[in-house]
Amino acid sequence: MANKFFVAASPHVHSPQSTQSLMRDVLLALLPALAVSTVVYGIDVLRVTAIAVVSCVLIEYLIQRFLIGGASTIQNLSAVLTGVLLAFNLPSDIPWWIIVIGSVVAIGVAKMTFGGLGHNPFNPALVGRVFLLIAYPVQMTSFPQPSMGNYVDAFAGATPLAALKARAVELGDVNLLHMFTGAMPGSMGEIAALALLAGGIYMLWRRVITWHIPVAVLGSMAVFAFIVAAFTGGGELLYAMPAFHLLAGGAMLGAIFMATDYVTSPMTPKGMIIYGVGIGVITMIIRLWGAYPEGMSFAILLMNSVTPLINKYVKPRRFGLTSNKK
Repeated sequence: MANKFFVAASPHVHSPQSTQSLMRDVLLALLPALAVSTVVYGIDVLRVTAIAVVSCVLIEYLIQRFLIGGASTIQNLSAVLTGVLLAFNLPSDIPWWIIVIGSVVAIGVAKMTFGGLGHNPFNPALVGRVFLLIAYPVQMTSFPQPSMGNYVDAFAGATPLAALKARAVELGDVNLLHMFTGAMPGSMGEIAALALLAGGIYMLWRRVITWHIPVAVLGSMAVFAFIVAAFTGGGELLYAMPAFHLLAGGAMLGAIFMATDYVTSPMTPKGMIIYGVGIGVITMIIRLWGAYPEGMSFAILLMNSVTPLINKYVKPRRFGLTSNKK
């Protein structure tokens, strides 16, 4: 009888998707948020994005060309995506040289030091953003006033999260519709929840991501905020608090585009949910009781460090394995 078994090297499951196609889909999903940010903040948005993208691509090329060697990987668009995501975490009027420094940290330190795409333990764009936040706190936390919408004076130069944390405004002064559509101060990619949700739906349709991480992050944030509001306030505060936290800051950008990074997130659905809940809880703890008004970046990086542990202990049952327990 002919041998029915064949031994071959992986991969054994093939897909029309490639790294380049996945990165391209994510970039397409980010276009609505880029368009809204450009309308709100003007041409500076395109300036910051262009500088970040060119810097990230150039730095990756130079490191590979003169330090690592081997074939260039800039054509897979991962450096382009890192540049766009880094830009989305910056104010629209930030100086060009700070953008370049952030790109060096994101690509040179957080990505290429570990061997390039697929080997980095932390999200490169977030490493660049957190480094800049620590090194240049004034430039990273001063935001221009949007060109659309009406705001209370306390919001000038501050995000809704920062204004509330400083007790400069009351929750009732916050316009949730403005926050949903993008008419609020903040980093370039954080201000348009509607556009980010549209991008997330596109990625779900294209099967670039699954629902587990975004739902776990946003759901745990909403539940945490609701519980805290229930014990500390009432009336309008009780119902507005969860919606405010989901629309404010980097909640949508982080949950949909940053936490779902293939390399730094768990592999199994159960692990993704644990990972997402951890991000949501840590984000809320930092927002409510931490020194910073926003905690999404720190939460994702902390859970990035836990991902190997989650992958080790949260595994699917092996094919054909049966339990001996009665």
